[in-house]
Amino acid sequence: MHRRQFGTTLLAAGATLAVPRWAHPLAANRPMRAAQPSLRVNGARVNAHLAALSEFGKNPQGGVTRLAYTDADKQARAYVMQLMRDAKLDVSLDAGANVLGRRAGSDPSLKPILFGSHIDSVPEGGNYDGDVGSLSAIEVAQTLAGVTTRHPLEVVVFQNEEGGLWGSHTMTADLTPAELATLSRSGKTIREGIAFLGGDPDNLSRARRRRGDLFAYLELHIEQGGTLDTRHLDIGVVEGIVGIREWDVTVDGFANHAGTTAMGDRRDALLAASRFVEAVNRIVRSVPGRQVGTVGRIQAFPGAPNVVPGRVTCTLELRDLDAAKIASLYQMIVDESTKIGAMNGTTFTFAKLTENIPALTAPAIRKLVAESADALGLSHTSLPSGAGHDAQDVAQIAPVGMIFVPSVGGISHSPKEFTRPKDVENGANVLLQTLLKLDALPGGALE
Repeated sequence: MHRRQFGTTLLAAGATLAVPRWAHPLAANRPMRAAQPSLRVNGARVNAHLAALSEFGKNPQGGVTRLAYTDADKQARAYVMQLMRDAKLDVSLDAGANVLGRRAGSDPSLKPILFGSHIDSVPEGGNYDGDVGSLSAIEVAQTLAGVTTRHPLEVVVFQNEEGGLWGSHTMTADLTPAELATLSRSGKTIREGIAFLGGDPDNLSRARRRRGDLFAYLELHIEQGGTLDTRHLDIGVVEGIVGIREWDVTVDGFANHAGTTAMGDRRDALLAASRFVEAVNRIVRSVPGRQVGTVGRIQAFPGAPNVVPGRVTCTLELRDLDAAKIASLYQMIVDESTKIGAMNGTTFTFAKLTENIPALTAPAIRKLVAESADALGLSHTSLPSGAGHDAQDVAQIAPVGMIFVPSVGGISHSPKEFTRPKDVENGANVLLQTLLKLDALPGGALE
């Protein structure tokens, strides 16, 4: 879609929301009223923007393949930057190529409230993952165009969330040369991708935020699971983002002729690995809670029909909000693998791949999200996020809150991903009201 078409789309999305008489800019240092029950986002407008965004990287399956650092990604970012300008935000890129739309507050001594998400997708992804949060944040800024908040506001669209939270990582940590050399799905390295989007990979320290630089971070997102949809609930109050630990697991046995090696003499690595897969499922289910464990990849070597497998490689992934529980489950699985190996003369080796620590949301912000949903007459429940989000990184430097809206059928990362327009509107209104409540909090309330 060309820049000329952006204007047509925006006009079709609806006129600017009228601001009530009481919503005039406030005097400096005068707290804004937290409860603004008549202030609402324009649901038709935000859903029209979602539809327009879905054209960038559109695929024949009905979803998008908008990988970070591709032309489709760059074009979509140009579109959202124009939406930010239309919302009267000062738009810029930080050194990490994250898109930022800023608006000053009435009190220059207060730290900014950051809110947003991402717009890049997985291969053959859907039109809602990340997009709902990003465009709803812009819609909230548009709705507040006639209102001066106490805190400065910063809408963010993080780059390359799907490839590993790279955008939020540039904001919260130092990237090593090895990390910058990581190859992304686009075929570009992270360094090349940041430069391609207009960032400055040689001066990433300019993008860094440190603890105390932000008042809070809010992120609206589709649930990506089926809890809200199955239970017919409007809003999820996110307790936190689960920790994720992954390992490469190698099972060593002995490769031998399938026709001449008696069953009792075999050191079959694939047989041991099969028992391992079953054991992971059994052990993870044996402990009360919402933890999950997955063996998502497995390969046997030498991989011939007439050879007893001598080696198998597979993965192990464990997720939970409690890091101690993940560690306990891992040890139980390791102990069980030793027993499995002893049954047929095989050995198991575990090599850690990645570790993302659990990121709990701020209790005070969870309370504000629930209160906002109640005030809007929306049903809600508390639940963890089983998927990773940019809030996971930002939680290392600031209090965070997350709001979920339903994913129909619990489907995500798929062209069939869908969130109803009314649920998008509901989520954006909860985001708006939560932000206003945050803005009215006294200093130190989140510490």
